[in-house]
Amino acid sequence: MQTTLVITLIADDRPGLVENLSRIASEHGANWLESSFAQLAGKFAGILKLEVPQDSLNALEAALRGQPGFGIALEVAAASTTQATARRFHLSLIGHDRIGIVREVTQVLASHALNIERFESHVASAAMSSEPMFHAEIALNAPESLDVARLQVDLERLSADLMVDIELDADTA
Repeated sequence: MQTTLVITLIADDRPGLVENLSRIASEHGANWLESSFAQLAGKFAGILKLEVPQDSLNALEAALRGQPGFGIALEVAAASTTQATARRFHLSLIGHDRIGIVREVTQVLASHALNIERFESHVASAAMSSEPMFHAEIALNAPESLDVARLQVDLERLSADLMVDIELDADTA
């Protein structure tokens, strides 16, 4: 019998982290299903989903927890709660950076019952003025009932300089 395991981890960034994880997974007969990793401020963080033989689960967990310098959490995965009828969207935002901009944007997204699947952001200097500009790329799961025009209006209402681009993912169109 197979068990789906979701693992989250954080460690000081160094070469070979993913190779080490994949070696441990392979040694315990685990199939690597999905993963997402990122490096930020000298830290490496990730989430991965493995399919593991039930009789290897405890040994795999012990091997992962035994890795020096890893903060790790493991959870046997439950069935997905994402609605089967949900649509996927990609949202791009650019505007002057300020304290609270992420809170404001995510409040609007939550008010439209949007689920954030991926959120990547950074601040960069504007080309001409060197003012700090906030950039975000957000992958969203949306109910079929989402009013995209209303979402755009609500986001643009946050600031006169906020540029909003919303695209329906091609695979759900």
